[in-house]
Amino acid sequence: MSRIASATVCVVASYAVGLSMAVDRFPRPGETRIGHGFVQGPGGKGSNQAIQAARLGARVELVACVGDDAYGREALDLWCREGISTEHVVQVGDHPTGVGFILVDESGQNSIAIDPGANDALGPRMIDAAQGAFDRSAVCLVQLEISLESAAHALRKAKEAGCITVLNPAPARRIPDEVWGYVDVITPNEGEAAVVLGEEGNEENLGKLLLERVNLAAVVTLGEKGALVLEKSGAVQRVPAFPVPTRDTTGAGDAFSGALGLRLAQGSDVVEAARWGAAAGALTCTVPGVVPALPDRKALLRLLSGNEELAVRGGA
Repeated sequence: MSRIASATVCVVASYAVGLSMAVDRFPRPGETRIGHGFVQGPGGKGSNQAIQAARLGARVELVACVGDDAYGREALDLWCREGISTEHVVQVGDHPTGVGFILVDESGQNSIAIDPGANDALGPRMIDAAQGAFDRSAVCLVQLEISLESAAHALRKAKEAGCITVLNPAPARRIPDEVWGYVDVITPNEGEAAVVLGEEGNEENLGKLLLERVNLAAVVTLGEKGALVLEKSGAVQRVPAFPVPTRDTTGAGDAFSGALGLRLAQGSDVVEAARWGAAAGALTCTVPGVVPALPDRKALLRLLSGNEELAVRGGA
């Protein structure tokens, strides 16, 4: 079976336990606010993207590192339930599993801080040991919640194995010149694009600068304004957002990346893949939390077909 036929996606992933609560507004420096609705749940950009791709029908190969602790064991159980291959997940005893602290205000906007923990232990040797995952995959998704060295190494290995490489540069940081040649598609939001480039500008100017550096396409996500797709062919297209009632935007970007990766692995063009990403991101905003909010294939297809109410409510 070919890589495209099997829609196999490799995710070089971060994992962190999300500790989340709601507040009326974000605290100012030195201020304490009373929150409510504390929730603890699985997170990490790479893990979220892997779960989203799997729920939409991808065969997912995960390359990740977690602690040899209760949180790490919970991660392995989660991935197994989602049908994700954990052959290349390593548990380490000298780092705790990563954690993230999330505040969500009344408008649904979020503020996040993370301690990478075991994600920092995912190094080039572990990535080399996962060669089979790259060889079996059509697309490789990489984020920057692992070290920049490891992200660069993973992109190179994936590119050499024949994968379409997708870099979601979050948390945003400057990317060394030598890494760009291994990036086929880049998917920052507008703020991340400015940090990655060290430039200011509107989404079109930032997108054009990104496009100069990558091999295939730059996709700048714009939240409620959808996304801007710029391709090497010269095509520039806006993908509109799907209007939905917003309850929590946490995880919407990860849903976008996971859905985009799945569609690229199925042989879709970048614009159609971004449309799936926009739909997945929109549905994620309708449910509090992250993993519980990531939509399945039925809900996403309903939204794409115009059945917005059924998609949001999860109706048949």
